[in-house]
Amino acid sequence: MTDIPRTMQAVIATQPGDAGVLALAERPVPAPGPGEVLLRVRAAGVNRPDIMQRQGLSRPAEGVTDVLGLEACGEVAACGPGVPSTLQGRRLMSLLPGGGYAPWCVARVDHSLPVPDDLDDLAAGALPEGLFTVWHNLFELGRLRMGETVLVHGAAGGIGTLAIRMAHAAGARVIATAGRAERLPALRELGAAHAICYRDTDFVAACQDHTRGRGVDVVLDMVGGDYVRRNLQALGFGGRHISLSFLQGSSVDVELLTLMQKQLSLHSSTLRPQTAAEKTRMAIEIVRHVLPLVEDGRVRPKLHASLPLARAADAHRLLESGEVFGKLVLVP
Repeated sequence: MTDIPRTMQAVIATQPGDAGVLALAERPVPAPGPGEVLLRVRAAGVNRPDIMQRQGLSRPAEGVTDVLGLEACGEVAACGPGVPSTLQGRRLMSLLPGGGYAPWCVARVDHSLPVPDDLDDLAAGALPEGLFTVWHNLFELGRLRMGETVLVHGAAGGIGTLAIRMAHAAGARVIATAGRAERLPALRELGAAHAICYRDTDFVAACQDHTRGRGVDVVLDMVGGDYVRRNLQALGFGGRHISLSFLQGSSVDVELLTLMQKQLSLHSSTLRPQTAAEKTRMAIEIVRHVLPLVEDGRVRPKLHASLPLARAADAHRLLESGEVFGKLVLVP
């Protein structure tokens, strides 16, 4: 295509620090390599790993661009070697190693999902990272099944809101926690059978009550710290505990006797370090099991707001403020 520029303005972190270190910088428009496409970005999701990269707590892999952004929706503008030209002009929503905070980015075809016709660009840009994360953790590691009960902490966030919808669509019963009582009705509208404000309700007692003393089957935890001990109390026999983050600390005390007596299992993962082959495997499973739910509308992201790419710093500040209900996206 002749309308692809040679350079672009993309968002980078000029140094480790607060949101003020984010700035637009001139970068070359990347060329797609084997198995890759060049996307004209329509929307890019904002995620907490982006904040960790900005803070210097995580770094992109060697050879990956310094441009932030782990997911994007875009139109295929050029195809690399081995990619069929029939993809030209198609919309894809892609999991990225970096580069999404830009007007153009490259994406691996085998880490990309087709965008349903009735899914707009903003929603598609908010989905890939969440779909991969929730699918792998809740359904592969957590083995959540129809009829089981899952406790979702941090339910008002981008991952939490999507986990509610995916679990509900799969026929599971969801108990969701949030820090604000006014958000509970909206969590129920997303599909939570019960929503709990953890500031005024003991979620362990509530889980036991809602399951008639049996306990929940799976816990999806973003908090860590003392929550882990309480989560194990909320789990029933054979329960699975999934750690996605640790806002209250990564060092926890675990009573092994509790694990043994209740036959509990602990799992955790992070998406970014997964191998390319593992991400390809996940993408195949998501296309098979989850994309039909996106196509029929049962699984959609909860969007909080979209901001221009030049306001990436404001997006980071907003995400860190705790005011976001759902997902933020950037628009070039």
